[in-house]
Amino acid sequence: MFTIGDFAAFGQVSARMLRHYDALGLLRPAVVDEATGYRFYSADQFSCLNRIVALKGLGFSLQQVGEIVDAKLSAEELRGMLRLRQAQLEDELARSTARLTSVEARLRLIEREGHMPTDDVVLKRIAPIQVAELSAISPSYDGEDIGPVLQPLFGQLFERLGAAGLDPCGSPLAYYEDAENDTIRVHAAVPVDDSKAAEVDLRELPELAQAATIVHHGDMAEAERSMQTLARWIEDNGYRSHGYAREVTLQFDPDNPANWIHEFQIRVTTPD
Repeated sequence: MFTIGDFAAFGQVSARMLRHYDALGLLRPAVVDEATGYRFYSADQFSCLNRIVALKGLGFSLQQVGEIVDAKLSAEELRGMLRLRQAQLEDELARSTARLTSVEARLRLIEREGHMPTDDVVLKRIAPIQVAELSAISPSYDGEDIGPVLQPLFGQLFERLGAAGLDPCGSPLAYYEDAENDTIRVHAAVPVDDSKAAEVDLRELPELAQAATIVHHGDMAEAERSMQTLARWIEDNGYRSHGYAREVTLQFDPDNPANWIHEFQIRVTTPD
């Protein structure tokens, strides 16, 4: 048997925390001396302590921890639950990181206000193009919502193209359309010159008679920089924009988003 201090030291927790777990009924001492009130723990109780600490560390509330511990899950069941929770936390971390990156990009835009040249914008015609595509709904046009929808779509699309024996004949592109309840339909598309796509939709994207275009270098988390340059050029030159910009991937580096290159293309017309 171990005193509360010794048990805490071996378990790498504080004695105060053990008292708290005792008060909540999560981990009762094996023995309490009636005369002194001293708590004593057995080595067998490390099993329960390890479960509590692991579950708490993965973000479960102490009430949830108690319910899980009381269920007496096997090590295999517990590991499966912990892996699921770990995946959820990793997703939350990725989203938090993306939000911070977006905020940093906005701050850089603020710092550059009044110093954003527009001579990188090119007005040109975009020919119609046949694409194989997959689409899905995003809650919004916010980059935090678009990315988690678009990236899996491209993965699925390339898998299906390979299964159908289709080879891309151009750069992948994404485009967007308004959907119900302020949501956005996200399209992942790849140009193809064959009509035997078995499990993907084929569509001809229409010509853009006049498109204001700009090449964006770097992470798409900083797309606002190029998009706002594009908007300023459109306004300064008396054009009117229509819909969302197409995003054509010219260079993709899975290991370093700083090496990405995209061209943004948006249909414009002169005012009536």
